[in-house]
Amino acid sequence: MREVVDLLVDRLGGLMPRHAIVLGSGLGSLVDEVKGQVRIPYGMLEGFPVSGVTGHAGELVAGRLGGTPVIMLSGRAHYYEHGDAKAMRFPIEVLKGLGVRSLILTNSAGSLREDMPPGSVMQITDHINYSGMNPLIGEKGDRRFVGMTSAYDAGLALDMRNAAIRCGIPLFSGVYMWFSGPSFETPAEIRMARILGADAVGMSTVPEVILARYFGLKVAAASVITNFGAGMTGAELSHEETKDMAPVGGQRLAAILKEILA
Repeated sequence: MREVVDLLVDRLGGLMPRHAIVLGSGLGSLVDEVKGQVRIPYGMLEGFPVSGVTGHAGELVAGRLGGTPVIMLSGRAHYYEHGDAKAMRFPIEVLKGLGVRSLILTNSAGSLREDMPPGSVMQITDHINYSGMNPLIGEKGDRRFVGMTSAYDAGLALDMRNAAIRCGIPLFSGVYMWFSGPSFETPAEIRMARILGADAVGMSTVPEVILARYFGLKVAAASVITNFGAGMTGAELSHEETKDMAPVGGQRLAAILKEILA
């Protein structure tokens, strides 16, 4: 890890970001607003997983957003690509090694609420790890027993809500349930998720939250709603729908993120 950290320190040229953002589907264009960009493809960073999902660029972008130094991970590796819940362990450990203190995670998700339609933004206040997978399996020592009662930092959550108010953008809040994917959920699974208290479902983010807390980073997270859950409208779900709808809510979430950093 030290070699990658040293390489990035050299490439950043004195920039010392304390905030990092993982960009999910629909947020990739946010990197274009970063000033003084340093862009490095994951393939040039030994240990970084290269995503094979369309809509995930697979590069590290550093610079200033809203005048604040920031690192963006444009794209992530998913559990369903590798069968490995710790696919993002190394990149998050590198962020910690660079001095990052807070991590904002974004994703696209399906809504389980009729009042939260596609195009909405939902702040994640808690999650349900329905997949049963955990990125800390195999870690040694007592550090692996990470408390998750306050997985989502209250201060960062307040910053996000206030930023949304200043931007005049409605911000929903709720519980995110992680399914492993890559197949979408069935109508029966969606009914179950609603009974269990989930407000949105998706195929990412939860492993990164666990890893970030393991490395001592503060965490905030938000979902761009791209569709209603299976069975709620009668229509079949598809990745094309996700890609088409992600930029709609993505623009709203991007504005909130810029306001937070400003």
